[in-house]
Amino acid sequence: MPLTDAPLDELVVYRPEMQAPPDFDEFWERTLAEARSAGGAVEAADVTDRHLLRTVEVADVRFPGFGGEPVAAWLLRPRGSDGPLPVVVTYIGYSGGRGLPTDHLLWSAAGYAQLVVDSRGQGHDTPDRTAGGTQWAKGFMTRGIDSPDDYYYRRLITDCVRAVDAVAHLPGVDPERVVVAGGSQGGGLTIAVAGLARDRVAAALPDVPFLCHFRRAAAMAGEGPYVEIAEYLRWHSRHRVEPAFTTLSYFDGVHFAQRATAPALFSIGLMDPICPPSTVYAAFNHYAGEDRTMTVWPFADHGGGHGSNPVAQLEWLRDRALAP
Repeated sequence: MPLTDAPLDELVVYRPEMQAPPDFDEFWERTLAEARSAGGAVEAADVTDRHLLRTVEVADVRFPGFGGEPVAAWLLRPRGSDGPLPVVVTYIGYSGGRGLPTDHLLWSAAGYAQLVVDSRGQGHDTPDRTAGGTQWAKGFMTRGIDSPDDYYYRRLITDCVRAVDAVAHLPGVDPERVVVAGGSQGGGLTIAVAGLARDRVAAALPDVPFLCHFRRAAAMAGEGPYVEIAEYLRWHSRHRVEPAFTTLSYFDGVHFAQRATAPALFSIGLMDPICPPSTVYAAFNHYAGEDRTMTVWPFADHGGGHGSNPVAQLEWLRDRALAP
């Protein structure tokens, strides 16, 4: 697979001029205040025996998300661990959900707690009850795109911030050592939460992040979810291009990155046809935190560093005193 974007020496300095909507902060403050005021309890039921795991404790969690609606998650902790542990709040890639606890054993094996957050409407356990508005024939990228208030990612991002809120109510975890993490869509959600909950995020690990620099991504991506936006606008280009990108500007990872301050370890594959590398560098180079690092996988596609990337993450967290 060939390079899908500019050469690396151009990417590392790529920092497009991008301004968030004037009411961006107000929009998100209102959105999160409404979700928190809706109430709802955090519940965690021990289901370890159900999954036949001997070294990991598993809890089936429900916490209130957008509109107070219950969001599913798994809480995994090393069995018999002492004291509150640093917790890795993990967000999932596009079209996936929390899956099974056995899909997520790395972080507990390394001594961390992990909260694996379901993606509403994509996973099996958290429906998108309030879906409405315009939607293209497939996927989630155009669901509610006529308005920022109706757009799908308003609900999903709110769920992800509320997952960080929920950490304080979970057993055996340290709310002062919250790491947010995820790949692709999960990476974009990681950046969003780092920007919206910056006072409660100790570190961010966005891998090959999606949901960044929408206008460039929709024009460049040859595969994957951004193509949904291009297909939608192909049929509605006369009157919906600018309104669509106005809506998307409220959910662009570049604008969240401009507000994020926690130490961050990004990763990128230079042969990625799904998330063009320049869109990742746009977010990285706008990231407000001074401690930011990019791991570059020169011959990788959207899989990034595959099994090598967790090793880099574990070492990076250890160097920042965030290891258990």
